[in-house]
Amino acid sequence: MNMNHSPLEKIYLKPGELVITQEPVMVTTVLGSCVSVTMYHSGSKTASICHGMLPKGGGSDNFKFVDTSIGYMIKFFQKMKIAREEIEVKLFGGADMFSGGRVSVSNLTVGRQNITTAIRCLKGFGLTIAASDVGGKNGRKLIFRTDSGIVFIKKMSGQDQLPIT
Repeated sequence: MNMNHSPLEKIYLKPGELVITQEPVMVTTVLGSCVSVTMYHSGSKTASICHGMLPKGGGSDNFKFVDTSIGYMIKFFQKMKIAREEIEVKLFGGADMFSGGRVSVSNLTVGRQNITTAIRCLKGFGLTIAASDVGGKNGRKLIFRTDSGIVFIKKMSGQDQLPIT
């Protein structure tokens, strides 16, 4: 074992929070109907992740909204002069865990609305989703390594962790 390699600092991302860093950390979160978007730029080691609970904030600056979080993350990458085509984007979550057969007025569950909003926002900013694991009925535990952009997912149904590269 290499004793010169220190373990990464761990951060737990709660619903409605967002992390942007250039430091190597391991961000963990648990998603149900919420979604997380990760953004990573390998050249500058700039990384970001959000935990959006609801699709649209209506102009609010609150990170509990998917559209607000994505907009904030994009603005930060722009300030860093990082070209959009150099940002690796991944999307996770949006399970229909609590639908019970019920749907909203728009005929979509909150999880599906979160996914749809995230995809629409990302495409609107000209970003391509490199990898995703969305929908379904089960929650997910997500681990995001900001030093590499790698995301590990563990489905709450008891499946093994899978790297999403």
